[in-house]
Amino acid sequence: MSVVLLVVGVVIGIAYIYRHIVVKGERCTSKAKLHGKTVIVTGSNTGIGKTTAIDLAQRGARVILACRCKQRGEAALEEIRRESGSSQVVFMQLDLGNLKSIRSFAESFLKSEPRLDILINNAGVCLQGQTEDGFGLMFGVNHLGHFLLTNLLLDRLKECGPSRIINVSSMAHNFGKIDFDCLNSHKALGLGTSFIHLLQIYCDSKLCNVLFNHELAKRLRGTQVTCYALHPGAISSELGRNTGLFLQIVLKPITAFFFKNTIQGCQTTLHCALQEGIEPLSGRYFSNCTVRDLFAKARDDATAKKLWEISERLCGLV
Repeated sequence: MSVVLLVVGVVIGIAYIYRHIVVKGERCTSKAKLHGKTVIVTGSNTGIGKTTAIDLAQRGARVILACRCKQRGEAALEEIRRESGSSQVVFMQLDLGNLKSIRSFAESFLKSEPRLDILINNAGVCLQGQTEDGFGLMFGVNHLGHFLLTNLLLDRLKECGPSRIINVSSMAHNFGKIDFDCLNSHKALGLGTSFIHLLQIYCDSKLCNVLFNHELAKRLRGTQVTCYALHPGAISSELGRNTGLFLQIVLKPITAFFFKNTIQGCQTTLHCALQEGIEPLSGRYFSNCTVRDLFAKARDDATAKKLWEISERLCGLV
């Protein structure tokens, strides 16, 4: 009996240490104020996007909530204004799965907003399907939509430099691959429909984020715009809201204990957006508010350049 109690005590102790050291993680320590600055956060009606927006609004920024669903976006707008105490929060509709919507958003933004200081490419999906333009949904939303949005807003970011672009990726990129034959023939990262295929395509889309960030940094050299990719941590948020109810119920106790909440999960995003002195690290990848090394496939110049060129063609920039 005493051995059993000892084992249980050790397990509880390890779980406690894991939760309070690994799960909680580091916090953004920047005290930067953002009065007079404008920030766009995509997917900011829920999850870490919303908590990121609240923090930036509290710092005095004008925050643009770029979200697909008008009803959910306007509900988040009221909540963020209330939580932050700021009236400088604006909702603008943006569907990253629709190239026409992205162009319309960029045109409206550039006409109505004189500044853009920080662009946070936060939105993401883990879901089967196709976009309005026939792209694989995760390729279209997680990568291509943000690729086009960033390129359409680059001149404004350059005008307002020093400015930053934040690309929210995931450690899942380590398991990703880029099938260029599939991209060229089917405009998708993969064609499978099983749960395993779903996870693989999600990992592939997150590798796209890191490669995009790598190539973007090279193209931004000599400007006052810097960019950073990041892993926010395993987050107990709404990314998996489209999974089956049974799976959500089964996973709930696990995610509640072992995953970060959204406040903990937005800290690396805030670090990359605000931390002073990280400009020489443009193009690098962060996790837990710390710069991390990448596997060779995630910093391969040829692959990143090829992905950029295909993305340009698919979204009509060339």
